[in-house]
Amino acid sequence: MAEVINMPRLSDTMEEGTVATWLKKVGDKIEEGDILAEIETDKATMEFESFHEGTLLYIGVQEGETTKVDELLAIIGDEGEDISGLISGGSSVKNEAKAEAAAPAKEEDSKQEEGGSYDLPKDVIVVTMPRLSDTMEEGTVATWLKKVGDNVSEGDILAEIETDKATMEFESFQSGTLLYIGLNEGETAKVDSLLAIIGPQGTDVSGIASNFKIGASDKKADTPQKDTSTKVETVEAPVKEEKKEVAPVVSTSTSGRMFISPLAKKMAEEKGINLSQVQGSGENGRIVKRDIENFKPAAASSAAAVGKFVPSGQEDFDEKPNSQMRKVIAKRLAESKFTAPHYYLNVEFDMSNSMAFREQFNSIPDTKISFNDMVVKACALALKKHPQVNSQWFADKMRLNNHVHIGVAVAVEDGLVVPVVKFANEQSLPQIGAAVRDFAGRARNKKLTPQEMEGSTFTVSNLGMFGIESFTSIINQPNSAILSVGAIVEKPVVKNGQIVVGHTMKLSLACDHRTVDGATGAQFLQTLKGYIENPVTMLI
Repeated sequence: MAEVINMPRLSDTMEEGTVATWLKKVGDKIEEGDILAEIETDKATMEFESFHEGTLLYIGVQEGETTKVDELLAIIGDEGEDISGLISGGSSVKNEAKAEAAAPAKEEDSKQEEGGSYDLPKDVIVVTMPRLSDTMEEGTVATWLKKVGDNVSEGDILAEIETDKATMEFESFQSGTLLYIGLNEGETAKVDSLLAIIGPQGTDVSGIASNFKIGASDKKADTPQKDTSTKVETVEAPVKEEKKEVAPVVSTSTSGRMFISPLAKKMAEEKGINLSQVQGSGENGRIVKRDIENFKPAAASSAAAVGKFVPSGQEDFDEKPNSQMRKVIAKRLAESKFTAPHYYLNVEFDMSNSMAFREQFNSIPDTKISFNDMVVKACALALKKHPQVNSQWFADKMRLNNHVHIGVAVAVEDGLVVPVVKFANEQSLPQIGAAVRDFAGRARNKKLTPQEMEGSTFTVSNLGMFGIESFTSIINQPNSAILSVGAIVEKPVVKNGQIVVGHTMKLSLACDHRTVDGATGAQFLQTLKGYIENPVTMLI
């Protein structure tokens, strides 16, 4: 079904936008995360990203043209789909949705009036929980970097918010005093819930906080108040994904003067870390967040290995609240397991040639590839020959992807993330290796962006480095298959009628029977076997 894309509100004061450049043209295939256009607002020229997939069927605003927020910008849908009704209706689709939303909003307003009216203070900004990814339904405040009463400048980091995919810095695009905090650290709320209120110092906002309604706030965001003497603008503050260090404060230690960011200091206090033992990696040796996250003293490691002391015969347990990531993992994997009919194909490959190939390849200066990199590359090449395995299932259709984006499962403290190597079949082994190492490092420090974890067409999960010989995985939907990779094992094998020492690796392919039949999965594994057992063919 076609999706109508309207001119977005990219800043709290934006009323209209100008298309500076279209980066896609009518007929182009659009992937989720692709940049559609650059849009000039009243503050800056910003990239506009697509959260839909399909074909760009219509462009409603040409380069250099200006239109109001929520007017028709483009339409994305299936190739050849009839969109004449949407084009003739213009932005009526959005307007109809607004009209439907207006009714409940009015009901909320009437409820507010019944509960007591209040004046809307001038220049007050209501900041709501933003939608930081296309799948986000709620967010958790991991850390507040500002407290009530602090002055907030445009560009300051207000808080770190944990989504279903990552923990991201939340940047203020308004200036004023932080008057109210709606969620404490560790608390969770749905998207568009009250997060904070910013305004002139001394302003009484108790009425706004007590009467705030999600439906009513959405209405105000769509239709800003015309009266300039009193206004409340409800905005989702944009999020800056690139980490921006907070201004340093000075702390002292036995070793002399110490520079440390407020967030790092708070984390160190919570974890009981002696800052004099931490080596700062920031400017002038300043201790920053990543230094606390990566700090692993020998004493702490040994204590963790021993485990918690519990007296003999005494029951004991610890409770840990489920993180947003853990909740989403549970929901998605349960949906996958109970909606996609899984079946499994198990194979064992001879790794002798692969081991020799890797040793020779890594003898090249400044080159290092892993067996996992070789598996990712082999899968990418095999998927190009078997698009059915590179497919996705929808209720009314099956999508056969002609591009190959391979998700690589990475274990992190809170669960599992799947960064995506885009166009893996077009990348060399060293390029794949560098990308996977970069993703793994940033995943463990929660520095991956949502865009880097979206769009996979196939997934590889490798537990071989933990000594696991074989296992099965749950499909990472909407993918149709996932490959589980075990350890390389030295064992007796039969070659040319003789028992000799060999090296083998077991793999298990989990397939969705709705899209991948048994014979199709088996043919894919035969092609994969050719690449892995004769890796030189991956260089041709």
